[in-house]
Amino acid sequence: MGRPLNLEVRVDHLKMRQPFVISGYVFDEVPTLVVTLSDGRVAGRGEASGVYYLGDDAPRMTAAIEAIRPRLEAGLSRAELQSLLPAGGARNAVDCALWELEAGQTGRQVWEVAGLAPPRPLLTTMTAGADEPDAMADVVRAFPDPRAVKLKLTGEPELDVARVAAVRSVRPAAWLGVDANQGYTLERLRDVLPAFVRHGVKLVEQPLPRGQEAALDGLVSPIPLAADESVQSSADLDALVGRFQVINIKLDKCGGLTEGLAMVERGRALGFEIMVGCMAGSSWAMAAAFLVGQACDVVDLDSPLALKTDRDPAASYRDGMVWCGPDVWGGANHR
Repeated sequence: MGRPLNLEVRVDHLKMRQPFVISGYVFDEVPTLVVTLSDGRVAGRGEASGVYYLGDDAPRMTAAIEAIRPRLEAGLSRAELQSLLPAGGARNAVDCALWELEAGQTGRQVWEVAGLAPPRPLLTTMTAGADEPDAMADVVRAFPDPRAVKLKLTGEPELDVARVAAVRSVRPAAWLGVDANQGYTLERLRDVLPAFVRHGVKLVEQPLPRGQEAALDGLVSPIPLAADESVQSSADLDALVGRFQVINIKLDKCGGLTEGLAMVERGRALGFEIMVGCMAGSSWAMAAAFLVGQACDVVDLDSPLALKTDRDPAASYRDGMVWCGPDVWGGANHR
């Protein structure tokens, strides 16, 4: 049992610059949970937007945390938290707050507390929401110095191929990935893969609906397939071997930095390449995932670029790279 803590929970409504479209959803704003844990001397913060397709929203996350308020304020460890809350946004926000709190209490940075090497800037994808092909090309053309691009698709083969072709025409040298957000059937996936190969697509993320992973048995894809909705936490990894080549770790799904780091280790042991992604969120959320990204093959942490207003100080995006310093989140000096 640790020192008694003060818990604050609030919801910030982060506005998008413009509606962001993926398969089956349109986002105008992001109701984001912010948890602060303070010992009266230093404080730790955690941000989570939850898992929208599982109904893991701000009211549900808030209720989950309020239900354990006495335990949190009495003081508990990150290890105890793992069994107290299930994987999801609520645990993510609390877990990240505990990491930053410990950094402040010990005069270190979170990467030091975690036993990681000093972080370095990371190449990140920049994401275009689903739209008409020319509109998506215009969005990607306007990205600041993109070296890696990810396109949201909708599972409509002819339109999706046109989207990829339009973007490739304006960014011929960029690494290019696509994300169907569960929009394809196996047959449609087979249909689009040859065109994706022609246009130099390097990754196809979550082509089939969650729960249909077995349909990928026997498919030899010429492009690596990444599991997103199909992988929530370490518990899902064994069943994905041979079906996906990449796993996408998101702290909102797995329940925080503690589990995210564990997923990297377990995923590597099973032979997966590792990707770190994010739900929509501010630089506070990116900074925690940025530490997971230090061990990843693909990094997709550009969400703040889609917001009207980010945190201050904010993550830095330059030359296609993202940098989240300890002044953003995870430092020892937050009060």
